[in-house]
Amino acid sequence: MDLRDNVETGETENHTDLFYLPIPDEVPCKGEQEKLSGVVKNVHRKLRRKYREVGDFDKIWREHCKDEQTLSEYALAMKNLADNHWTKNCEGEGRIEWCRSVCQEYFLDGGMKRMVEKDKKSAMLTMGLAADSVSAQPYSTIPSSISQLGKMRLLDVGSCFNPFLKFDEFLTVGIDIVPAVESVYKCDFLNLQLQQPLQLASDAVEAFLRQLHNPIDTLPAQLFHVVVFSLLLSYFPSPYQRWICCKKAHELLELHGLLLIITPDSSHQNRHALMMRSWRVAVESLGFKRYKYVKYSHMHLIAFRKTSLATTSDLVSRNYPEMLYIPQDFHSNEEEEECADVPVQARSEFEDDLMAWGFTELPDAPYDSDSGESQSSSVPGFHELEDPILLQS
Repeated sequence: MDLRDNVETGETENHTDLFYLPIPDEVPCKGEQEKLSGVVKNVHRKLRRKYREVGDFDKIWREHCKDEQTLSEYALAMKNLADNHWTKNCEGEGRIEWCRSVCQEYFLDGGMKRMVEKDKKSAMLTMGLAADSVSAQPYSTIPSSISQLGKMRLLDVGSCFNPFLKFDEFLTVGIDIVPAVESVYKCDFLNLQLQQPLQLASDAVEAFLRQLHNPIDTLPAQLFHVVVFSLLLSYFPSPYQRWICCKKAHELLELHGLLLIITPDSSHQNRHALMMRSWRVAVESLGFKRYKYVKYSHMHLIAFRKTSLATTSDLVSRNYPEMLYIPQDFHSNEEEEECADVPVQARSEFEDDLMAWGFTELPDAPYDSDSGESQSSSVPGFHELEDPILLQS
């Protein structure tokens, strides 16, 4: 199967040994998985094709949201993949468990407190204060609704089947344009209207969330501790739509809240390193800071924490929306149709390593205080290749 096929759905593909004879019962299962994946990928291709032809992503999205038959088929296919295929190979379930573990470590096990303290030290050192005087300072003020947590309020965008509902530590609100289960609210996140934040105690906010009405058209700002985009952003045909989603997530999060992004990619970890660096710059420009990043065999998983109350939307100094690109954005309609059936020419491991050296981080970016990574190439004399998106910005 084409490696790019898996970029659409994020499902795991098991490659059997040449001398291994598959169990007959697995063949129909594999065929069903490919059929369901085809439904998902065809919806994505259709949206991208229309966007290239028309150019008006808002019009295309409105028409897409009215296509109930296509949306219903898509929702059922995604739920079937999650229930009967991803859970068996653990990759699909792994993304949910990763989100859960990051939230527990950050909110309940002191991760947020450490990051806030680190931010404060960095700011004070920048102002010229001595390190010992900085260490003596108390932790920065953390909103009581987070530090004295009852339940972590989590918004799962594009939820489909509400996978976080089973965890007691979350108060989950799942939304989707066409829910696959009754517990998910119908909501078009791109056109969700935001209101002023609620001035309520934490228990009153929880009561508000338990009484939401279907469908959801408006929500108060600064309402959630966690916003999850699981296999969501690559759904949209336009980088600007992905940008709108991230901007809206920032507005919906409380200060120090988490945005968790999972995006499919079956390639080698370093193959799309440039894209991940570009995404990081774009998302952080809104007032986030990357907290964690990991590459599974079929997806990238990134956690961003909200570090500023105001949502930045600087579209003058850099074209940040265009930095939220995916490889398919650069395909023509003819190329994408050909790519559906033609295998990808894989790079060698040496080429991947060379790419990794060149793109350890974006040039001239500041030191990453969260992950402690150096953001310059570790190979002297190796010139970074030039990303056209970054050059345009």
